[in-house]
Amino acid sequence: MNNKRDPIEDLAHLRHEFGEHGGVNMSIEASTTFTVIDPKTMPDLFEGRKGPAKGCYLYGRHFNPTVFNLGRQMAALAGTEAGYCTASGMAAISGAILGLCNAGDEIVASNTIYGGSYALLHDFLPAKARIRTTFVDITDLDAVTNAITARTKLVFTESISNPTLRLANMPRLAAIAHERGMPLVVDNTFSPLLLRPATLGADIVVHSITKFISGASDVIAGAVCGSESFIGQLMDLHMGPLMLLGPTMDPHVAANVSLRIPHLPLRMAAHGERALQLSRRLDALGLNVSYPGLPQHPDHELFNELRSSEYGYGGVLTLDVGDAETANELMSHLQNEQRFGYLAVSLGYFDTLMSCSGSSTSSELSDDDKAAAGISPGLVRMAVGYTGTLEQRWGQLLAALEDTGIVKAGKAQART
Repeated sequence: MNNKRDPIEDLAHLRHEFGEHGGVNMSIEASTTFTVIDPKTMPDLFEGRKGPAKGCYLYGRHFNPTVFNLGRQMAALAGTEAGYCTASGMAAISGAILGLCNAGDEIVASNTIYGGSYALLHDFLPAKARIRTTFVDITDLDAVTNAITARTKLVFTESISNPTLRLANMPRLAAIAHERGMPLVVDNTFSPLLLRPATLGADIVVHSITKFISGASDVIAGAVCGSESFIGQLMDLHMGPLMLLGPTMDPHVAANVSLRIPHLPLRMAAHGERALQLSRRLDALGLNVSYPGLPQHPDHELFNELRSSEYGYGGVLTLDVGDAETANELMSHLQNEQRFGYLAVSLGYFDTLMSCSGSSTSSELSDDDKAAAGISPGLVRMAVGYTGTLEQRWGQLLAALEDTGIVKAGKAQART
């Protein structure tokens, strides 16, 4: 699906709210509390009759003008009516789920998701709120359908699974969820711009802004995007999980992130192009590489149907080297000998970040659950950066592969 309209243009008008003195960037509103001219406005704010949409603000934990504007930009990016920005991606996920579920409710979720999300659904919510989750292979649509019960309140998935890079068939999943009267919630952290879940049927889209949208691994932030009514529900003074639990984004962080969104398209395209080239070369060596841009990827054709083609196939690839010892040796060589990237979790940074998923970002899963999700002990996740030249980075990667014995010296030249 080649979306002809660039979503960045959908938010262009939002950036034309000039600064206090005519600056091209909005002023940062650092106030924690806000005055009202007419005392009668105060009860209207507390009772929900007035709010940011009418230019009225109450308290920074509720809404702040700078954070509110970033939320509007995130909504435009996602293709939803509204958005709210949080202090982290996990705050966004937690708030969205608690806004949809009560004690005794159930969730159907992908069995291959970020470890923190898994721990929230598998451990925390059952113990603290009696909200239980059934985990399924999200690519098995029959399994999804069969897992839904009368108590199920939502279907949760990542657009691209972490770390196995399987694509959720969002139009089909949305149809399944909607037929049973429930929303589809999609974590789109791996693929901003590349995939637009709301245009593919998702009702609620969450992001860890920390990753690609920020792009510099220097802020922790998140966002929930959905309908006006749902975002209003999250901010309700009596029952709103984001209002009452207080995962407030700092306005300075919001202003900082807002300045990075206009060049997000350039960064996503650069990540995708570099990841595609490296994955092709690794594949040519006969290595066990997974990347959606490779024709043999199980969801390659579906990707071509759903993605915005100008942004490539994403900035993450995986390389399975068999066991954790080999994976750690490879990553050590790449960081400490070759300066190819960093042995660190997270993604979306301008330099490459590498981790062995089974013992890091997916360590919350049991060994059996990791096996069911397809996460092998030697699976190396590479969030590919765009610094240096392609040939420089390929030379470093190849040298590390040869030094660790994963590739025999001279094999690459023999195949070219």
